[in-house]
Amino acid sequence: MNEAVPLFAAPANRPALRNFVAVASGKGGVGKTWFSIALAHSLAQIGQRVLLFDGDLGLANVDIQLGLTPAVDLGILIERGLPLKRGALAYAPGGFDVIAGRSGSGGLASITGTRLQRLTEGLAELADGYDRVILDLGAGIERTVRSLAACCRSCIVISTDEPTAITDAYAFIKLTLAESPAADLRIVINMAGTPAEGQRAYGTLRKACQTFLKFDPPLLGVVRRDPRVKDSIRAQTPVSIRHPDAPSVHDVAQLARKFVATP
Repeated sequence: MNEAVPLFAAPANRPALRNFVAVASGKGGVGKTWFSIALAHSLAQIGQRVLLFDGDLGLANVDIQLGLTPAVDLGILIERGLPLKRGALAYAPGGFDVIAGRSGSGGLASITGTRLQRLTEGLAELADGYDRVILDLGAGIERTVRSLAACCRSCIVISTDEPTAITDAYAFIKLTLAESPAADLRIVINMAGTPAEGQRAYGTLRKACQTFLKFDPPLLGVVRRDPRVKDSIRAQTPVSIRHPDAPSVHDVAQLARKFVATP
């Protein structure tokens, strides 16, 4: 059995860390990366300066969903010891910046603790130029995911109404609270058939957290299932640009405004 690796403490004297937002999930396939992109665009549309960081260190795909071909990705930055600002790429259609990861990189997935610490320090320095830094984390509860989440003031946990997604979201919340009892965790139910179905899924997760963790996670919002999301991913264009009137776009915009209003 692997020994649990404790989260390192994010330095309290770093104001930049206060604008870090992690987007996490207990499992893959819940639309975490799509949501991160939609959230970045929604925040940019209400005047926020946003950096989207692809923190899925083994299976990065933000650049793929945006149709970007970065000359410098996270792998190059880490390998060459370059400052992270060298990798910040403006995504003009969405009005936000991106630091792309590298898909299929075993080296990044198994990054050493020292390099991971330097990575988060570099992000903290870069964050001064932004209102929000969104970290699209890898699925699961591995050391790198937990360590990156520890740098963020808030963590949005994505689930769907599928029992396995709810169970894995609960596992992520449980481990996070065990290591960071004061963590700010907020729930988003994605791909809900109706708002009512999303509320029921949230109720199931909330009840488990209240019963076994004595924790009442707030619901940030419900995002409805929308076939235009898949169409937009295939077209490598954010749904908020390709289909600006889509229900899912409205839902993310609504919860983005709520997030800004309740920091």
